[in-house]
Parts: sequence; structure tokens; C-alpha cells
Amino acid sequence: MNHSADNKRIAKNTFLLYLRMLFNMVVSLYTSRIILKILGVDDFGIYNVVGGIIVMFTFLNSAMAASTQRFLSFELGKRENIHKVFSSSVLIHRIIALIVLLSGETIGLWFVNTQLNIPSLRMDAANVVYQCSIFICLLNIISIPYNATIIAHEKMKAFAYISIIETSLKLVAVLLLPIFSSDKLKLYALFLLGISIIIRLLYTQYCYKNFPEIRGKLHQDKALLKEMTHFAGWSMLGNIALIAYTQGLNILLNIFFGPAVNAARGVAVQVQNAINSFCTNFQTALNPQITKSFASNELAYMHQLIVRSSKFSFFLLLILSLPVLIETDIILKWWLGNVPDYTVNFTRIMLLISMIDATSNPLIISAHATGKIRIYQMVVGGILLCILPISYITLKLGATPEAVFIVHLLIVCIAQFARLWVIRPMIKLSLKYYFQQVIIKIGLVFFLSIILPFMLYKLLSITWWSFILICCTCVCCTIFSIYTVGLNKEERMFIQQKVQSFRKKI
Repeated sequence: MNHSADNKRIAKNTFLLYLRMLFNMVVSLYTSRIILKILGVDDFGIYNVVGGIIVMFTFLNSAMAASTQRFLSFELGKRENIHKVFSSSVLIHRIIALIVLLSGETIGLWFVNTQLNIPSLRMDAANVVYQCSIFICLLNIISIPYNATIIAHEKMKAFAYISIIETSLKLVAVLLLPIFSSDKLKLYALFLLGISIIIRLLYTQYCYKNFPEIRGKLHQDKALLKEMTHFAGWSMLGNIALIAYTQGLNILLNIFFGPAVNAARGVAVQVQNAINSFCTNFQTALNPQITKSFASNELAYMHQLIVRSSKFSFFLLLILSLPVLIETDIILKWWLGNVPDYTVNFTRIMLLISMIDATSNPLIISAHATGKIRIYQMVVGGILLCILPISYITLKLGATPEAVFIVHLLIVCIAQFARLWVIRPMIKLSLKYYFQQVIIKIGLVFFLSIILPFMLYKLLSITWWSFILICCTCVCCTIFSIYTVGLNKEERMFIQQKVQSFRKKI
């Protein structure tokens, strides 16, 4: 089958998402600096750890979000039962929202007020942040079916425009904070709640206007509800692991070291998210095609999408991450001025974790596409769940805060090989093919890219000129390595044709 139309749509969607990402990244990095300055290290840390508590109750929602996305994309691939899937997902997410509300206002509230390491004078502000976080979370939960419908239909323009509106509103909120004399931490949380309400209304209105299949009375299909919840039930294990090694580790750092270390992690997460958005946008455009190709039984095309998504996601991250990995300390100092302790090491390790995770996403989507994820989640989710208890033991033995991220990195590497082993028979993927096209190529590209920049970093003193030289060297070495080693003959020919076409236009 000719997939040129699909490839063009992927390219167009990726371009739109990159425009959105570039705007969001610039604004996000700027606002992070301002927020850290306005709130201070301790309040910034409190916001990160308290706002993350409610996320711990959303593991069921995350599982259902994956289930909704998978079933909508699958049915679009077959062009059947779209309204039934949407109706079922709306009902399920309303129930999840109620469960999260009850859990958050009981267990979560008790945990914030009795277990976290928060100065007594800031407990009132911490509770305001927590309540706003609960309602922001509820809005996100009930909006999942609408957002999943947009992604399944590959209407990325909506995400691009609405996301730019959201980011712009957050920028305005940050700029307004110094004007008011009230508690800045409380005010910031209330601003974010108001923005969430506006954005949820925009997404919902867009869906009702553009997707006729979601209108009308919601239908309850018991068989479909059972199938979706069964899928989500096994997805839950992986999402519990995700919550454990994100918010769980954040809480561990708070208990052992206090809010200042949470602030360091918060800054590192901002850098990680900004760089991750490059490959996330690329994968968001590609993910529905992976599921649809499985639904239409085009496994060869599916394997091609998996390999290219894994490889190109890693390459995109490497181009951006390598300068940051080498020049982390000076970049953070110029960006923030006052850099919280441990931030440099946190950022470097988390970027390495992101590169591994970038190659795992296409495999995760392919596993979801099959609908048979019980063994996958038991093996991979079980391995990832080990991150939290092992990190706790290392901290109990007196390790430094960096130890939890090193544990995370090592276990993520183990989980990736386990993921390949489990998925191979599910989608008939050749391990030899995957290793040759992905693992070996990205390993060689990484090794060749880092040699010269690292030598320059060690030899040169810290100046503006050395910084610019090292960053340019990183980009040039990475692009050269990708072109000569990372791409196959067909991909190099494609790039050559595009370059020649561009020259003719000039």
C-alpha cells in the first residue's frame, strides 16, 4: 500500500507541533526563571512537591487515557464504533474524577499536612496549592476523551493553537504576580486553576464543533466498557511505576533533604521537559499511525514506523541535549542566576534518562496497539516499580540525592531490553533488525558525537567564546555522525533530494 499521504500528514502534523513546541519552550524557560526568582527556592520546591501529590492518585486516569487513545485510534483504523468508544471513555473518566476527588480530599490531604517536610509558616499556602492542584487534575481527567479524539483524528493544529494560548496565559500570569501584594505562591496556584478552566473549555468546544461522532446521547456498551477497563487495568501497573519514579522520588527527596532539593529537581524537570518536547511532538504525530497500521494488519509498515520513531527521536534529543549535557553548569548559571544545589547533576542524569525513554515510546505504543498487554505490564512495569524501593534503600544507607536518578537510569536501561524481549512475538518484530537499525546506530552516533566536544570542554577555559565553540561543535559533530552512521542509504538519499530541491528554489 502507498503510504505517501500518511507520511505527508505526519510531516505536516510534526511541523505544526514543532511550532507550538518552540514557542512553549522559550516561554517555559523564561517563566521558570521568573517564578524561581519571585517565589524563592523554598516556595518553588513546595509548589513542585505539593502539586505533585495529587498526581499520585491519577495512575488509574493515566491508564484509562492510554486505553482511550488506543481504542479510538484502533477504531479509526477500522472506521467503526468511534462514538461508542468515546461514550464509554467519558463515563469511565467521570467515575475516575470522583475517585480522585475523594482520595485527594482524604488520604492526600492527610499526607500533605502530616508527612511532607514543609515549614509550618508555609502550610497554609501549601494547602491552597494542593486544593488548586486537585481541581486542575479533575479538569484534566474529564477532558481526556476530548484530547484523545483530537490526537486520534491527527488534528494537531488544534493542539498547536490552543497550547500557544495556554502558554501565553501562563506568561501573563507570571508577569502579573509582582503587581499584587498578596501571597505569591497562593496567587500563582489560583492563576493556574483559572487558566486550566479556560483551556478545557476551548478543547471541548473544538471537539463538539469538528467531530460529529462525539455529539448526541452517550451510549453505554457493557462489552466495550469491560474491554477498555480490562486494558486499563493492566496499563495501570505501568502507570503506577511512572508515578513512583516521578512523584514518588520527589517525595523521597523532600522527606530526606527538604524543599530546596525539590526546587533543584523542579528546575531539572523544566529543562528535561523543554528538550523532551522536541521528540514528544514528533512521536505524537506518529503514534496514531503505529496503532492504525496494526489495526489494518500492515506489520511491515508498523515496524518501519517503530524503527524510525525510535531512531529519529533519539537523534533529535541528542542534537539538543549534548550541548546541555556538557555545558550544564554555565547554562543554568546564565539562565537562573541563583542555581539550587544539585541541579547540575540532576539535569545531566535526567537528560540521559530521557534519551532512553525516547526510544521506548514507539515500543509502548505498539504494545498498546495489540491490546494484549498483561505480560508486557507484568514484566516491564514490575521492573520499573523497583526504582522507588531501591532508591529508598540507597538514601537510607546515606547516599546523596543524585543516587535516586542513577538508580532510575540503570533500571530504565534494563527495562528497555525487557520491553524488546516481550514485544517481539506480539508484533513479529525481528530483534536483529531492531538492534541493527536502532541500538547499534544510536550507540555509535552518541559515541562519535561526544568525543571532540568533551575534549574541548576539558581543554578550554570558561568564556563566552569557548561556550559558543563547544555548542557549535556539539551540533556539527552530532549532525555529521547522524548522517554518516545513523541513517541508512534510503534516508540519506531522501535528505540529498530535499537539499537539492531547496537549492533549486533558491
